[in-house]
Amino acid sequence: MELLRKWLGHPEDIYHLLRFKMGGYRAVMPRVDPDSLGPGLRACYRYLNQTSRSFAAVIQALDGELRHAVCIFYLVLRALDTIEDDMTISLDVKVPMLHEFHSYLYQPEWKYMESKEKDRQVLEDFPTISSEFRSLSKVYQEVISDICHKMGVGMAEFLEKKVDSQNEWDKYCHYVAGLVGIGLSRLFSASELEDPIVGQDTDLANSMGLFLQKTNIIRDYLEDQLEGREFWPREVWSRYAKKLSDLAKPENIDMAVQCLNELITNALHHVPDVLTYLSRLKNQSVFNFCAIPQVMAIATLAACYNNKQVFRGVVKIRKGQAVTLMMDATNIQAVKTIMYQYVEEIYQKIPSADPSCNKTQQIVASIRAQSLPHGPLASRHHYSPIYVSCAMLLAALSWQYLTTVSKAAEDLVQTGEN
Repeated sequence: MELLRKWLGHPEDIYHLLRFKMGGYRAVMPRVDPDSLGPGLRACYRYLNQTSRSFAAVIQALDGELRHAVCIFYLVLRALDTIEDDMTISLDVKVPMLHEFHSYLYQPEWKYMESKEKDRQVLEDFPTISSEFRSLSKVYQEVISDICHKMGVGMAEFLEKKVDSQNEWDKYCHYVAGLVGIGLSRLFSASELEDPIVGQDTDLANSMGLFLQKTNIIRDYLEDQLEGREFWPREVWSRYAKKLSDLAKPENIDMAVQCLNELITNALHHVPDVLTYLSRLKNQSVFNFCAIPQVMAIATLAACYNNKQVFRGVVKIRKGQAVTLMMDATNIQAVKTIMYQYVEEIYQKIPSADPSCNKTQQIVASIRAQSLPHGPLASRHHYSPIYVSCAMLLAALSWQYLTTVSKAAEDLVQTGEN
């Protein structure tokens, strides 16, 4: 019944969940027909679907040869990330592997059979992935190899040190996500689906990655604590607690929320770059690919802002809300409106006594100005009383069926990777 109450409060979720389930998903994320692929690529797309909840569908919606290049790029970086995450590999083995991983792309027989990680299949069958990599056009190979090399070096650097300053937080996020944004942007331009400036402006591409990575780090505080990982910058959290783990203690909840709000304010500073980046994109499949994760991220930050639940459990956006965002974020003005509405939601929750109050208000004002420069906000949704009544009746009659629908959509609307 709790699910029913949520839907009654958000009748638009019902409409979009049904619309998504009944075929709307094909408009934003059509799937690749495996019968149209050779055995190597077929295996690669199978691994993509096995290892990614967030990106498998949107990657398969990309146009032309770019789809295969991004699929291979993802799998190569997933293999690299699997090595970094595997705590059973000693540092004297792991560090050289990270440094040299890019060279394995050109070693047809290289594979690693000793990983204990859940995604180890991309290491065990790396010869199939590397073979498909070598089948890509040289321009794609060069981008993927270069980003893989830089990321491996960066990962190795942070294996033995924690994130202390905010500059180091940016640097860590650059290595693990900003470089992905830069690599993808170079692939977009190399495919000629986008203009050269998209791949050349590395600052904007870096911000695209940093905004997503910081959102995941902020949201995943408790999960990372339980697994012994720390990614919040000491420079920030040390102003609120003696140890990062202390923020989870009930007696420290007020200080914890203030720390949370400061980090969210930091992340919001990437939104203007995100909007500028998206405004340059011309190809619809590339726009959808880039915009969907960004609107998921702003919705997640709005849900987390000033929310004690971040330190008690998992904060997620509603499934219907996520599907709505996926269906809506198909042009730059719609994305600007979404951004506006979620920063407005944050603005309404800013505590007057919060230490970051003024900074949060300033970045919200900046995003507002960039999002809606030509007039008042037009709501993305207008529902008549008749529609709302019908939607509530539909919820009452079919909430059990919709539970199944939302479960089926769940893998497509997660905002972050495992």
